[in-house]
Amino acid sequence: MSSAQNRLAAVSGQLSASQPKGLLGGQVAIVTGAAQGIGKACAVLFAKEGAKVVVADLDESKADAVAKEIKQAGGQAIAVGGDVTADDFPKKLVSKTIEAFGDINVLVNMAGFTADRMLHTTPDDMFELMLKVHNTAPFRLIKEVAPYMRSKDPKDKNKNRSIINISSTSGLHGNVGQANYATAKAGVEGLTKTVAKEWGPFGVRCNTVAFGYITTRLTQAKELGEAIVVNGKKIPLGIPSGGAHAQPASDRVPDIPLGRAGTPEEAAAACLFLASGDLSGYVSGHTLSVTGGRGI
Repeated sequence: MSSAQNRLAAVSGQLSASQPKGLLGGQVAIVTGAAQGIGKACAVLFAKEGAKVVVADLDESKADAVAKEIKQAGGQAIAVGGDVTADDFPKKLVSKTIEAFGDINVLVNMAGFTADRMLHTTPDDMFELMLKVHNTAPFRLIKEVAPYMRSKDPKDKNKNRSIINISSTSGLHGNVGQANYATAKAGVEGLTKTVAKEWGPFGVRCNTVAFGYITTRLTQAKELGEAIVVNGKKIPLGIPSGGAHAQPASDRVPDIPLGRAGTPEEAAAACLFLASGDLSGYVSGHTLSVTGGRGI
């Protein structure tokens, strides 16, 4: 276990000391894109904090593996496979969640990927795909959970209701080669703030997490060949390393004050903060930058 993971485990234990069932004890959390990377770290951490977790991912076999890992550790989880951009996916995901656990407290719209090209060479369909994955899909999922979140029933007065949308430093500052991704991630903030204003009277909190350089398959060397297949099209993932002329890791993060990339576990801890009504009960419409200081 890394030092960062050890610190996270220690902090999680301390926080839960006053919450025997965990910070999310008995609550139901949906996490999309939860089969790997930050999404998996969120699913595992939420389960450790007592949540019943719905592991949603395009790769159903990997989602099943994560759900199995959670259950073997004593938690509760189900896996739901499918493409977040598919017309029937929101209804499928929510219906399976309610069938298994009967409620929804937390929705984390984590699913996403990059399709990098310089702006003048980016095909229209690759621009529109980024909007569909990062804007339209979360919008449709939020609409689908509305009946379980927008409640003024007195019995739901103290119910924790939190929606977390995922942005990026690319959305905050733009990025070379990511006109499509940066535009989509910038749009996430507008969606979040609108939900916060419209659903706040129902007790629903909606926030954004903007991640910087986190070690996932989206930031690993593109030459490793990692890819995602969407609508039959293979989309390479990662950042070109320069091959024989690759920069040392320390030279790739000169604009990060902490001098290193973040881990998926550190990223997940930020999501836990916003998911927990005990920790962030009066935080809504906010964009939390998890960047190691990048962009300040």
